[in-house]
Amino acid sequence: MKLQDLFRLDGKIALVTGGGRGLGKFIATGLAEAGANIVITSRKMKNLEATAKELEEKFGVTVLPVACDMSKPEAIDEMLATVREKFGRVDVLVNNAGATWGAPTLEFPLEKWDYLFDVNVRGVWILTQKTALVMKEQGGGNIINISSIMGFRGSTEEGHPAVPYNSTKAAINLLTMNLAVKLAPYHIRVNAIAPGFFGTDMMAYIEKPEFKEIRDAIIAEIPLRRVGGEDDVKGAAVFLASEASGFMTGHIMVIDGGTIAK
Repeated sequence: MKLQDLFRLDGKIALVTGGGRGLGKFIATGLAEAGANIVITSRKMKNLEATAKELEEKFGVTVLPVACDMSKPEAIDEMLATVREKFGRVDVLVNNAGATWGAPTLEFPLEKWDYLFDVNVRGVWILTQKTALVMKEQGGGNIINISSIMGFRGSTEEGHPAVPYNSTKAAINLLTMNLAVKLAPYHIRVNAIAPGFFGTDMMAYIEKPEFKEIRDAIIAEIPLRRVGGEDDVKGAAVFLASEASGFMTGHIMVIDGGTIAK
């Protein structure tokens, strides 16, 4: 196979959760540019419709927007049924949807702890299990979980006051490796991307003047002295979704400008 063909996704169906904006939109853009037809989901339909229109016009692929709350199993069932009715299969699943919520560690409310685990871990597991059944039936597939460098480390109260978030991403790292082993007999590969600091909506708060000191501290911590952008993640996503990474499973690809290498 020619090198450029290894990265093509023509005719594939890729489901990207949290695909209406931010990192999910970056990833959906890369997969669409490589030729895949896309399903994007999030809780808010407005962002999904705008992104779907943009990707269809730019790359000539079919994009299906579906509203879905990943903390609700019945919503996941409905979303996946819609996808199967439209396309009949799912070749690539990108588990990008996630949540964070900040409060002082010693005052962090239990209901918010539970909510972050419901979205970031439980919702990922429910959709992955159901999608893996589809992939098994069709003879294989490819799952990409979006983790975080916070899954490998602690964080300061000032910089990231969301104590359960790191634990949810550590759970995703181990889930990725465990499922890679368990799903390999069905020709399903499971890998993860662990981004560092990216210019997304989730990190938009650090651009406010009152957080300048925190932003400067974050940039100083990154050896490449910048946050990540669309081009820094979409190529990695296409690589993991395509035959270019055909002998990789159970791997967590860190994209962080060198942050955790220090």
